[in-house]
Amino acid sequence: MKIAIIGAGNVGRAIAASSLRAGHEVVISSSDEVTARSAATATGATAALSNAAAIHDADIVILAVPLGAVDAIATELGEGFDGKTVVDVTNRPTPDLTGANPAGTSAAEEIQARIPHAHVVKALNTAFASRQADPFIDGNQLDGYVAADDAAAKASVLEFVGSIGFRPIDVGPLSVARTLEAMAWLHISLQMQNGWTWQSGWKLVGPTDLAA
Repeated sequence: MKIAIIGAGNVGRAIAASSLRAGHEVVISSSDEVTARSAATATGATAALSNAAAIHDADIVILAVPLGAVDAIATELGEGFDGKTVVDVTNRPTPDLTGANPAGTSAAEEIQARIPHAHVVKALNTAFASRQADPFIDGNQLDGYVAADDAAAKASVLEFVGSIGFRPIDVGPLSVARTLEAMAWLHISLQMQNGWTWQSGWKLVGPTDLAA
């Protein structure tokens, strides 16, 4: 697949590395051209001169940026997202811990509303960058949860998630992103509260009809 990654930080670099290892063609972009070139050099990806150039021929576009940067990217690219499968890996940095987030929705659903003619998929947000680069811990394959409303986009991302080493699991419609984002925040909170090393990951254990 042709994978476009917008964002050249830890997450963008990690997904670029695992995508290239899986044999995908990867283009990476950033708001800072120097950062994009550095990430490309470090991972073996191709640096794009702009976000628009990165996504032009992409089969899958991955938003590997802070949630606060998404609105500007949506404004910048506009109709360029139309028809694209867009993977949202964002998480809210400070969710409302009294319950659901203030809008009663998810970042992924808000992004879908912002780019309505794209096919937004929530995936990979429950894994830290360390595990996005290597989704195995002591031989255990971590789960890659995928939520989306568009069946074709979901199938494409499930295939991609499996190709980079996760056990792909279809968790339902895009609204399930609310749960996935809560899972991510719980995971983040545990690292901070307990001084853990940001190396853990999510995995369902026990009888399932999925191959391990």
